[in-house]
Amino acid sequence: MTNIVNLRQARKAKARVDKAQAAQENRARFGRTKAQRLADAQEEQRRIALLDGARRESSDD
Repeated sequence: MTNIVNLRQARKAKARVDKAQAAQENRARFGRTKAQRLADAQEEQRRIALLDGARRESSDD
């Protein structure tokens, strides 16, 4: 004997799976938080300042 399938429930279940898959793809693509982006920007600024501070003066005389 076959199982009876409620088409409305099957359609909603498929929509949930599709939405979850799209969310997973978006997390992989855009997965960094604002705090992580700010921390990386601050680290980059610190690195640039450190390199500029260690720069030697060129003697063109």
